[in-house]
Amino acid sequence: MSAPAEYRFCPQCAAPLSWIVQREDGGDKQRLRCAACGWTHWNNPTPVLAAVIEYRGQVLLARNAAWTQKMFALVTGFMEAGETPQEGIRREIAEETSLRAESLDLIGVYDFQRMNQVIIAYHAVCEGEVKLSPELAEYRLFALDQLRCWPAGTGQALADWLRSRGHEPRFMEPPRRSEET
Repeated sequence: MSAPAEYRFCPQCAAPLSWIVQREDGGDKQRLRCAACGWTHWNNPTPVLAAVIEYRGQVLLARNAAWTQKMFALVTGFMEAGETPQEGIRREIAEETSLRAESLDLIGVYDFQRMNQVIIAYHAVCEGEVKLSPELAEYRLFALDQLRCWPAGTGQALADWLRSRGHEPRFMEPPRRSEET
């Protein structure tokens, strides 16, 4: 394991942090700890919200402005303190697309260990006129039979949603590591 760059020193006492094995409820755990004051970096997964946006009878996928490839994905964002997942995904949809989520249905909760995230995915039926935030470069509308699922993260949510609609999902090849953003 390697320590995240932002956690080389203890945020409480500024002593250097190190990986220490310690017995916890579930047995021995290796965590980034401060030997001086006992502070522990728990490294818990971050909750991320995702939406399969149904808009005008099609699925809206967007391309992040930072992505070099022409990949389109679900609208996602981090849940903020003090909001429920439903409030958070409504906010993210509005911030990223200017659309109103008229209805929300939970698709599922997905493990995305590579990014240390837990994805909470919803199906959102949306209304309004699309106006993208600066974070998104473009969007496209797809019929269900045009959709291709990526093999990790939010791609599993899209695949589950397609199955719930009676469509067997088709998966794309994952991008090479150097092409991911």
